Amino acid sequence: MGKSCCQTPETDHGAHNNPRWRLILWIALIANAAMFVVEIVAGIAADSRALQADALDFFGDAANYAISLSVAGMALAWRAKAALLKAATMLAFGLWVIGYAVYGLAVGSSPEPQTMGLIGTLALLVNAAVALLLFRYREGDANMRSVWICSRNDAIGNIAVLAAALGVFGTGQAWPDLLVAGVMAGLAIWGSSEVFTQARRELAHG
Repeated sequence: MGKSCCQTPETDHGAHNNPRWRLILWIALIANAAMFVVEIVAGIAADSRALQADALDFFGDAANYAISLSVAGMALAWRAKAALLKAATMLAFGLWVIGYAVYGLAVGSSPEPQTMGLIGTLALLVNAAVALLLFRYREGDANMRSVWICSRNDAIGNIAVLAAALGVFGTGQAWPDLLVAGVMAGLAIWGSSEVFTQARRELAHG
């Protein structure tokens, strides 16, 4: 029987210092930084909480990739500590998005579905490409796993943004946009708990 989907993956002790791994992280960092600029401008122009939340997620991921690059050749304990920092960042992002969605619900918003759909599609293509590059490293240590989880959550979040665009277009109301922002917050909080659990385990046995 295969491993449970809830089971912590075994640590890959060599891949973290692989030149290919470093190259992929650089590609992911540049792609995420560029998409942050594109999405934050589009999100503000379209008055979309989901796009703005996704833009901030791109920014957080770019910072996380930079952290991963800085500790790629270090001992497991240092990589696990970096993963704890990234877990805290993911948690903070999730809590912020929930608060921002509630604020949008209170003050009202008028998201523009065409822009949401166009930028959401571009973001999905970028995140899917990064996730495919990182797929082979998804069962490494907590630091590597956190990178994979970020990319996986991003691709799921982009699909949700496209669904929100359709919802806003079909209903003429803002609630699909706010709902998706809440879903993205949930993904960030869930991913944070996964990374935090594995990083603590690695620190305990490191």
